[in-house]
Amino acid sequence: MRVVALPRPAAHARSGLFWLALWTVYLVWGSTYLAIRIMVETMPPLLGAGARFFLAGAIFYVLLALRRRRVLLPISGGELLGAAVVGTLLLLGGNGLVSVAEQDVPSGLAALIFASIPLWVILLRLAARERIGGATLGGVAVGFCGVAILVLPGDRPGSAPLWGLLLLVIAASLWASGSFASTRVRLPADPFVSTAAQMITAGAIMLASGLAAGEGSRFHVSSFSSRSLLALAYLIFIGSLLAFTAYVWLLQNAPLSTVATYAYVNPLVAVVLGWAILSEELTLTVLLATVVIVAAVAFVVWRESRERGR
Repeated sequence: MRVVALPRPAAHARSGLFWLALWTVYLVWGSTYLAIRIMVETMPPLLGAGARFFLAGAIFYVLLALRRRRVLLPISGGELLGAAVVGTLLLLGGNGLVSVAEQDVPSGLAALIFASIPLWVILLRLAARERIGGATLGGVAVGFCGVAILVLPGDRPGSAPLWGLLLLVIAASLWASGSFASTRVRLPADPFVSTAAQMITAGAIMLASGLAAGEGSRFHVSSFSSRSLLALAYLIFIGSLLAFTAYVWLLQNAPLSTVATYAYVNPLVAVVLGWAILSEELTLTVLLATVVIVAAVAFVVWRESRERGR
């Protein structure tokens, strides 16, 4: 006689928590481009982004310390240096430059260019002499054609300047470099401690960079609009703390191939939100580039997930 196992309540709970965490990453990280665009309306970009990550990292560290009942979390000097290097590439080089660019570039357009990160990671792996399949490289080439559609002169929405678009290309490459370096430098074994250290160190470096760039003369709290302040609070508590916690939980409890789908869902969410909330223009050029970039990134992520599975 065959015994049929009844579904356990815990399995249903995990299933519900899985979808909640996945959609949190989809929607929240997709909405951060919109929040950044609103934040930089009245706030200096590097100081605003620096405050976001420094405060988020400090809050995250305090919560970890309270949960583990210890003031100092385990991290060596070498691990702290590694976290500072990776955090600077990811947060200053990535999010910091996105904040600067979004002063003049629509949020949906910024998200599309930033979506090329997985393509840059493949190029970095190729430069490191890793073996990359021909189909994957073909997907990378198609994806960069989509980026070229946005960057080259043409029907750009919102009269986005070339400098802003090129800055976003650089930001995507630096974020990819940080992701690539994170597997090759010494970091804390605990991903939560590592993330807190990355946010705190990179946030401090970003604040210093903003002051060095002369943003201090533009830092007047009285001139900050209420919507910019709300956007900053959203980026700290929802975009950084909530979404990251959901992301780390997914990495530990869901297939990587499923988690990686955020790479091509986020830009779609960002484009729709920018159009719906900020009335950002959706030109034929943007729609064509959206199809090309998202399809290419989805294909590359699928191929890499398949290869890892093998």
